[in-house]
Amino acid sequence: MIIDYANFGDVMTFDTTYGTNKELRLLGVFTDFNHHRELTVFGAALLYDETVDSYKWLFESFVVAHVGKRPKTIVTDQAPAMAKALNEVMPNTYCRLYTWHIMQNGIKHLGNLIEDGSSFLQVFKTCIFVFNDEIEFEKTWEDMIDTYAIHDRSWLDSIYKLKRKWVKCYMKNELTLGMQSTQLNESLNGDLKDYLKSDLDLAEFFAHFDWLGLKNSPLLKQAVQVYTTTIFRMLHDQYDLASTARIKNLKEDLLVHTYTVEFPHKPGEFIVSYDTVDKTFSCSCRKFEIVGILCCHILKVFDSLNVKTILDMYILKRWTREAKSGCILDNRRINVEEDVTLIATQRHRRLCPKLVQLASQAADNEVALL
Repeated sequence: MIIDYANFGDVMTFDTTYGTNKELRLLGVFTDFNHHRELTVFGAALLYDETVDSYKWLFESFVVAHVGKRPKTIVTDQAPAMAKALNEVMPNTYCRLYTWHIMQNGIKHLGNLIEDGSSFLQVFKTCIFVFNDEIEFEKTWEDMIDTYAIHDRSWLDSIYKLKRKWVKCYMKNELTLGMQSTQLNESLNGDLKDYLKSDLDLAEFFAHFDWLGLKNSPLLKQAVQVYTTTIFRMLHDQYDLASTARIKNLKEDLLVHTYTVEFPHKPGEFIVSYDTVDKTFSCSCRKFEIVGILCCHILKVFDSLNVKTILDMYILKRWTREAKSGCILDNRRINVEEDVTLIATQRHRRLCPKLVQLASQAADNEVALL
């Protein structure tokens, strides 16, 4: 993230509309495009609340983490607390408003007038996106107000005062990289919904957040949903090794295809057999048989055969998040179900000594009480 921001942090977006974790904290994410116009994440934080002080802490911490560098342009929503904090922490940064948020607020204040397909919405979008000339915008805006005779104009008047932050013709001198302000919002929001669930604790939440960069791999996207954190890391290591391996030789018999897999500049070869009838794989390293996860050699052959997900037969339930789901029978043949509160209780027991130690340290520091 630090390297990406150093290279591409001239323009960025910041949004807090994404889902929360089970502690009910909003996730704020800093993003933008890289040199391939691909989504790049510069940082993220779970916010305690949406006050000026919380936003100031976040923006100041972000600047410190990135060695004092501030963006030339930041795209945000209309939250007054956020705007005030940004003005104090990044006074020389141009703040552009999300048109997506403007549209959502428009629905709240104008109702059906701004619904999809309405003539008002078409004119409104034209004012935002089309005009390069300020005079044309001003005339069309006035005509729109007169034509639709809106009874309560307070919201329209309030956003008109901020026109230099969201109307195309007023942003001609600002660096925006040609980005429509909804693009990153929609893209990342979809990915976050896939990876981040509301029942994750803080550690799990950010572990999953770190894996957002894997979203282009269907196999890893499947694995992060299926496996526990530890097992996913193990599989990811094998996946990474597979990317460096190469298939040295392929022997195609009638029923079985045999692949010889090797690594550049490393001694040794591994034999992967593929049964074309049963659609099964085996490797001379025997990792799956011994450990219970696929080896990098089979994953390399998966790539060669265009296999994009892990076959069900190679997912051991004992390594999955559902390993303890279902019922078992005790010695009296009675169903025994897992205590759903046990994990939380165990976590509470582990955290208590650490929290007591933290409280003791804080008690000795007068600043901590302020």
